[in-house]
Amino acid sequence: MAILEAEHIRKSFGRTEVLKDISFSMEKGQALSIIGSSGSGKTTLLRCLNFLERPDGGQIRVNGEVLFDGADKNYGKEKLIRKKRLHFGLVFQSFNLFPQYTALENVTLARELLARELPDYKKRKRELREEIRAQGEELLKQMGLADRMENYPHQLSGGQCQRVAIARTLALEPDILCFDEPTSALDPELTGEVLRVMRELAQRDMTMIIVTHEMAFARDVSDQVIFMDEGCIVEQGTPDQVIGSPREERTRQFLSRFSGQ
Repeated sequence: MAILEAEHIRKSFGRTEVLKDISFSMEKGQALSIIGSSGSGKTTLLRCLNFLERPDGGQIRVNGEVLFDGADKNYGKEKLIRKKRLHFGLVFQSFNLFPQYTALENVTLARELLARELPDYKKRKRELREEIRAQGEELLKQMGLADRMENYPHQLSGGQCQRVAIARTLALEPDILCFDEPTSALDPELTGEVLRVMRELAQRDMTMIIVTHEMAFARDVSDQVIFMDEGCIVEQGTPDQVIGSPREERTRQFLSRFSGQ
């Protein structure tokens, strides 16, 4: 059974249609890359999947559970939406770290806030906080940041900040990890360290959706590739099909910009 099924997703801002009848699915452990020009709807699609935006129509299912149905007028209260959002972890372009917190505190904060909603939190407070801290330390070690846990974001490089952001997202143990152009804010020399972490996650069969302009990375890591243009899926298939031998002229024109990669 597919881990994610998105069917007929639509989204407009005013009179502008940003997503036009988007449908796709993916299996657990797959890496899906979404490519396309700026303004093609890629980021809006991620934000709809992560419930940062409300789609105008369609349906989103995770592990067979309907998380969104455009026909349902009772979309849900904020608390329910936050619960649905936990299925999707989103790594933003610009890190979005809290400057007043250390790397470790940035990683553990969301888990600690969720723990406070547990009915037995007061009784287990110390145990839970130790568990959350141990998990955060382990994740930062996996990101190669064992010696940077107590550093603040201004004391870290852009690549290190993005790795903290990835660890923070992994701490919530999402079903699907989403990346929105995770290297676009980085200098070229720092891009490689973030892509290396993402490759390792793919090798561990993490289910991932990656919006990217890194064509070589998308070709090497992805199980599926989707090319979007003007709010539509123009072409989808394996990397060999979409990047290696595209059928559509719009896809070929887009990829010609990256022919040197």
